Amino acid sequence: MAEDEIQRVADDAAQAYADEGAFLAANPDINYDDDFPIPLGEWVVVGSLPDTVLFQADTYDQLFQQVVDSFGPSVNFVLKPKQLVKVEPLKALNRIQVQMGSLYPEQGGYVLVDFSEPLDDELQCVLVYKNDLEKVMQLAVEVGIYAAPALEALKAAMEEGDD
Repeated sequence: MAEDEIQRVADDAAQAYADEGAFLAANPDINYDDDFPIPLGEWVVVGSLPDTVLFQADTYDQLFQQVVDSFGPSVNFVLKPKQLVKVEPLKALNRIQVQMGSLYPEQGGYVLVDFSEPLDDELQCVLVYKNDLEKVMQLAVEVGIYAAPALEALKAAMEEGDD
């Protein structure tokens, strides 16, 4: 996202966090109600992310297909979404992360980051340059939006399940 787009989203989210009623009155096109599991400011952030950054799916093969599609035909992926269809989640996510980590080495590769509360899908991730990961995590904490590197989060969840 361009810097001016990021600033616009941040400004909108700040207004939504500060005064939900005023923000909704000024933006009647926003589809939000109090039953949603996340605050309006977070809803604004998630809803403002383009589909080249935010990926939502029920399975890892579907998620990876969206990632591949976001890069377009000019980027050749060794891993193919169909190779993830019957693979257990931790292995699938690890394969995806290895593939993403090898892209754009100037930025340290990419990291899939679980982001916010998934609303309609099982998985909801953003794609972040590894070099920007610490900054993204810090900003997420500052605004109160859940974010965690997806592979690390899944490993931790599986370890908790083993206890």
